[in-house]
Amino acid sequence: MNNKESVLQSVVIKFAGDSGDGMQLTGQQFTNNTALLGIDLATFPDFPAEIRAPIGTVPGVSGFQLHFSSNKVFTPGDIADVLVAMNAAALKVNLKAIKSGGKIIVNIDGFDAKNLRLANYPEGVNPLEDGSLDSFEVIKIDVTKLTREALKEFTDLGTKERDRAKNMFVLGYIYWMYNRKLDNTIDFLQEKFGKKENILQSNIKVLQAGYNYGDTTETFTSRYTVEKAKMPAGLYRSIMGNQALAMGLIAAGEKSGLPLFLGTYPITPASDILHDLSKYKSFGVRTFQAEDEIAGITAAIGASYGGSIGITTTSGPGMALKTEAMGLAVMLEIPLVIINIQRGGPSTGLPTKTEQSDLLQAYYGRNGECPMPVIASATPSDCFDVAFESVRIAIQHMTPVILLSDGYIANGAEPWKFPQTADLPAIPVSFKKGLSEDEPKFMPYKRDEKLARPWAVPGTAGIEHRIGGLEKQDITGNISYDSDNHQHMVKTRQAKVDLIAKYIPLQTIDSGPSTGKVLVLGWGSTYGAIKSAVLELQAAGHAVSHAHIRYLRPFPSNLGEIIANFDQVLIPEINNGQLIKIIRDQYLVDAKGYNKIMGVTITKGELVDAISKML
Repeated sequence: MNNKESVLQSVVIKFAGDSGDGMQLTGQQFTNNTALLGIDLATFPDFPAEIRAPIGTVPGVSGFQLHFSSNKVFTPGDIADVLVAMNAAALKVNLKAIKSGGKIIVNIDGFDAKNLRLANYPEGVNPLEDGSLDSFEVIKIDVTKLTREALKEFTDLGTKERDRAKNMFVLGYIYWMYNRKLDNTIDFLQEKFGKKENILQSNIKVLQAGYNYGDTTETFTSRYTVEKAKMPAGLYRSIMGNQALAMGLIAAGEKSGLPLFLGTYPITPASDILHDLSKYKSFGVRTFQAEDEIAGITAAIGASYGGSIGITTTSGPGMALKTEAMGLAVMLEIPLVIINIQRGGPSTGLPTKTEQSDLLQAYYGRNGECPMPVIASATPSDCFDVAFESVRIAIQHMTPVILLSDGYIANGAEPWKFPQTADLPAIPVSFKKGLSEDEPKFMPYKRDEKLARPWAVPGTAGIEHRIGGLEKQDITGNISYDSDNHQHMVKTRQAKVDLIAKYIPLQTIDSGPSTGKVLVLGWGSTYGAIKSAVLELQAAGHAVSHAHIRYLRPFPSNLGEIIANFDQVLIPEINNGQLIKIIRDQYLVDAKGYNKIMGVTITKGELVDAISKML
């Protein structure tokens, strides 16, 4: 059969099925294949909240969305061109996210009476037969039957074991559809199952069967190719946000010469940082899985007091539990990095869904006047730089730092042109080694030009001192209940955080003119959607600009000047309006908000509409 080959600029694919159908692995393998070809991409996996939701149900649907293009990609895509639906529930959950005329590839075995009932379709209704999908191109494949047929020679495999390979059939078919080779996935399978020959060969057999099915049937008259993206030359790898955070922390340890200690408690979606860091003991990394959130952060505080880089990781509910210990770290004025991978709340909330709802918590969510620097990552690869910078600020300013990411960034992936160690700046560390000639006694709260106190490691002769959570007398560090001293110390701790603005870069305009009608001001994971929307409007001739804030507390010293240069300011957030409150408070500007609180990110199309109404 002769197939026509078509070249596409970009494609968005959504793989969806039951949480046991291997859709995450399928998506990751197609992502790796895409990255190896030099095609730009962005991904977002969508996990069920339950560890093992009931099979075939809507809550149990697991998805993986991939946007790949020969142009620069900033988001995993607003709407999919292709949906792979392994069962009725997967179709039901994702149907609204497929563009009209898009392709839907379905496993017809997942649309039997049982699966339709589990997906809560009305009795007697089957979307594959009732005409409701007439606006789409539907490709029906009995993936289950074909997988079992391909493995009929593997007589020692049971039905359940054979059915586990269904995702490989789908992957092989998609590889054929987009004119790809199977080599990298075969290499992956050999590495994963090299010691289990039967499992290895069965997966390869089904992968090839899926490819051959596309090649020998007439499901499509066209195959598709997306050409290599025009990206700066260099060595790239695919990186997820939590992976990048772990690497950034390790790099900071290397460039500071300090051991890294992670004290943490597992919580979705932050746990992968623990998993990744635990692999790097050879880089001076020590990881400690504590019995609870409080033990995790207090262990990290102890490590910092002892001269290590203390790190603790969590998500929103865990931040609430850590607040008293954060106050202790502020009172002690020691380096500490608290990483919050935000998710939907309140309480346990939406464990696997994204939200930017902890900014006000990071600003104000502790008892008393308890200021801490706050920094936020914007993309998966940006997590590396933000982690590195958080450690720098913590060490050089002797302060705990809150780093904000979220589930969208943590689990998303993009190509990353990673730096060489030699190109990273050093992080100078200055421990108090002893008393100088003009020091008759160690003064633990005597400050330098940054208002930072000395880092005095226990066991150093001559600099013995007391620490604790009670208010400190200025300079001496003795316990003090004096009212004038308390006000002075509160003002001093705030001034120290404010002074960090002198040691961070000025705010820049990401795209667009420095003055204009509308400034779209963002933070965190709204970056891709804002950038895509603003670029589209700029191409249409509109005077709109985009600035994205990394340093949220303190703000860069010129942020107010940038805001004042625009007639209107729009602040999109995946919350009910948090940064906008702070911006209005500090700069007295009548900023407008665009808020979405649905457990998913804001789309480019939504922002184009919102910005257009302001132009």
